Amino acid sequence: MTKSKILKKEILSQYRSVRQFAMEMDIPYSTLVTALDRGIEGMAYGTVIRMCDKLKLNPIDFSSLDRDVTIGEQLLENRVMQYHVKLNEEGREKVLGLMEDFVQLKKYKK
Repeated sequence: MTKSKILKKEILSQYRSVRQFAMEMDIPYSTLVTALDRGIEGMAYGTVIRMCDKLKLNPIDFSSLDRDVTIGEQLLENRVMQYHVKLNEEGREKVLGLMEDFVQLKKYKK
């Protein structure tokens, strides 16, 4: 399934119509319909990101995000994991130990 079809399917599952979603996103209806029909590759990157954020979709592969996770949080998690896989076993253990210590401290808890 193309990204455009995924977007359209998700829009229709969360909103009554594409028109309603376009109005909520402050995107011209005709622009959105054209993008969904011809492909979103021509849309501004920022617009696609905003749409994905609103629909709770990962902007990379358009998979569903957990409903409580924002795109910013997902990107941060991906960044942390990219650093983690670059570490050797000793480095990974050290970082995990530090994280365990930090979550114990009230200062660093959400």
